[in-house]
Amino acid sequence: MLNNKADTIEEYILKRLAQNADKQIELKRTALADEISCAPSQISYVLSTRFTTEKGFVVESRRGLGGYIRIALIAEEIDRKQLLFQNMLDQIDARTPFTDVKSMIEILLANKLITRREAELVAQMSANLYQSEAAGNIVSDERARLIRSIFVTLAKIT
Repeated sequence: MLNNKADTIEEYILKRLAQNADKQIELKRTALADEISCAPSQISYVLSTRFTTEKGFVVESRRGLGGYIRIALIAEEIDRKQLLFQNMLDQIDARTPFTDVKSMIEILLANKLITRREAELVAQMSANLYQSEAAGNIVSDERARLIRSIFVTLAKIT
């Protein structure tokens, strides 16, 4: 038996994905909410927590009239890795806080894309870059460029 609405929504989406040969589906948020008897915000919650890049999914959403949600299962492990790294690289800029970089490192570690040793080295190097920025030795754009280069290197060797 399912525990809650989130489980029901997840099961429904996974079942639809399994039935589709190309492992991709397109849904209307309000139609799905009506079918499952839940609020559209519950669907959004499930998509953002259970259908993430880290878990092997790509979710594309378009709001408004004619809006849709497209969910695709990333079939190949190599594609999943590349998408995960690209997603992280897209998030690293001059405004990215150290806590976000640390979370990205933990995600890579949890997905066994880096070792604990590599995680510690990248975290320490990143922390040093943030400290250098705080001390006025480098600007935030340079710090972001250097951290991005570390992640690019990890993507190449993984």
